[in-house]
Amino acid sequence: MGDGVGASNGGRVLMAMSGGVDSSVAAALLVEAGLSVVGITMKVPGKESGADTVCCSLEAAEGARQVAARLGIPYYVLDMREEFERLVVQPFIREYVWGRTPNPCVVCNRAIKLGVLRNWARQLECEYVATGHYARVVGAVVEGSAAGPRHLLLRGRDRAKDQSYVLYNLNQEQLRHLLLPLGNLTKSWVRERARSMGFPTAGRPESQEICFVGPDYREFLHQRLGERALSPGPVVSTEGEVLGEHEGVAFFTVGQRRGLHLRRAGPWYVVEIRPDENKLVVGRQAELWGRSLVAEDVRFMPFDWPKASLEIQAQVRYRGPALPALVTPLDGGRVRVDFREPQWAITPGQAVVFYQGELVVGGGTICRAVTTPPDA
Repeated sequence: MGDGVGASNGGRVLMAMSGGVDSSVAAALLVEAGLSVVGITMKVPGKESGADTVCCSLEAAEGARQVAARLGIPYYVLDMREEFERLVVQPFIREYVWGRTPNPCVVCNRAIKLGVLRNWARQLECEYVATGHYARVVGAVVEGSAAGPRHLLLRGRDRAKDQSYVLYNLNQEQLRHLLLPLGNLTKSWVRERARSMGFPTAGRPESQEICFVGPDYREFLHQRLGERALSPGPVVSTEGEVLGEHEGVAFFTVGQRRGLHLRRAGPWYVVEIRPDENKLVVGRQAELWGRSLVAEDVRFMPFDWPKASLEIQAQVRYRGPALPALVTPLDGGRVRVDFREPQWAITPGQAVVFYQGELVVGGGTICRAVTTPPDA
């Protein structure tokens, strides 16, 4: 089964069950390992329809309940709407209003699954929280660490499903109490195992959307912000020429082409969002390449903070490649990342995650991209 089940026989675990195939099989593996498992599904705001692509819906909860019954484990649905609204949804909305493109899964994992849910685990006398993420947690002695062994995060063995990118900002306490039973497994094996066990979740499709938003985040923002989201302003070229008008900066992200409707022939792309000026800056495709970025709210896993620059591979989007770069510490919890080769559409608000091979070194939130002139 691998090192994802790192608890002693008989340990008590709170298993986060979304109603999908991954968490269903993860729960089964924990039971097989001899742990005392409590299944739990979070009820979050905005999605009550039970659509197949939505996690934590009514249909998903019913699937999780059936799996729990088959495994013979206690199962609960926790109403997390208030906490989720405050800790995930409102920051998500604010980021778009501020002209940034957030990744709510990163926030949810830290604040909800390994934050609020960890507190519930204590109340239920569970030492661990488990999830169906494809990543691995290992203990290791880090050279030069005075605090003893640290818990480290590694990529999942199935690189096509690796989810370490959305777990980069967990702290040592959270990693210490986290079990990831699927870390050494492949998605194909997991789905086949679910079929062999007769789980109703075996054929459930992958979720392709943000769980509380649906397929169109612009519609979600319009519903939540109303007229506040509709604040027209100028669209200008990188040379300052006014090319048109946008309906609100919250509806745009760096690299976007859709919805610009400019007076001059394109293609044009959003290269910068200036919320303080209520302005979109657009340019040609070549103007979206950048060699450097600055990240804030940075966390490292093998150590508290680097003393010098580090050679790493940096990944600037969830399914993007991790490419050679140099990360240099700055003040105020920030770093500068310099890539060997220009990167496409580095987007403020997204996570940049640092790797050394399979090891997650750390990461942060992109706050500024440094663009490269087209002829550089």
